[in-house]
Amino acid sequence: MATKGQAKEKTKNRVKEPRQFNVIMYNDDFTTMEFVVEILMDIFHKDEVTAQSIMMNVHKKGQAVVGKYPYDIAATRVNAALMRAKQEGFPFRMSVEEA
Repeated sequence: MATKGQAKEKTKNRVKEPRQFNVIMYNDDFTTMEFVVEILMDIFHKDEVTAQSIMMNVHKKGQAVVGKYPYDIAATRVNAALMRAKQEGFPFRMSVEEA
């Protein structure tokens, strides 16, 4: 029941979506295709068919977008992939770019 003279306050509750970033994988002549598929499945949670497809795009085109994530997730996954590549002795490269 509204009382005379009372003003209703309007509030805007807009949830701002976090900015998205592309994780980009680059081709090289030394990192094995099997390793790339393993990274895509283990770290980026791709199924085997999708991982194989992304790996072939990287191989044929020189690079491919692996996925789109908020920055913290993208950076964490790229760092995990690069650390594993370093442990295996591969010159594997990835980057994070704003989508």
